Amino acid sequence: MIDPVRATRARVAGYVKLGKRVGYLLLLAAIVLVVVGLAGTFSGGIAVAAAACLIAGAIVLAPAIILGYAVNAAERDDRARGL
Repeated sequence: MIDPVRATRARVAGYVKLGKRVGYLLLLAAIVLVVVGLAGTFSGGIAVAAAACLIAGAIVLAPAIILGYAVNAAERDDRARGL
């Protein structure tokens, strides 16, 4: 029999993993854009794209990290209780 709480937690863990990947990729894209801008001509378009990637990465990554800690704490609590 499948525990619905553990199934939901596993689903959230999958979303967390995806959110972390997307968030870190967006932050990497922002870094790459800044380096490309510094190597060439730092135009307004590159600055806007880098800022957008930075902001979007922070918006995606922050909840993913918090939920990741919550999932890990819940799993650790279940193991401590012997479930």
